[in-house]
Amino acid sequence: ESRSVERGALAKNMDGYYAYILEDDQGKKYKGCTNRRLQEHKRGKTITTSKMKNLKIVYFERFETFEEARKREVYFKTAAGRKFLKRAISSAG
Repeated sequence: ESRSVERGALAKNMDGYYAYILEDDQGKKYKGCTNRRLQEHKRGKTITTSKMKNLKIVYFERFETFEEARKREVYFKTAAGRKFLKRAISSAG
């Protein structure tokens, strides 16, 4: 698995694929993966996040392939993945 964990702003050129967590101003989280869709979320162009306001990236990991990023997104949605994210995001703050 070729993964790099990064915090802060996404790479400007968006090389690779990302599994990411967005959070709105109410604390609601969205888990996704992409090589481009993140900007659509931030602009409110996707149904799932269009009602979420002031989205920010709270966590992401970069991968070489879409399959790896998608696998990680699916993990994030499991009980173990949610537990991992809770620890990872709280330690980043």
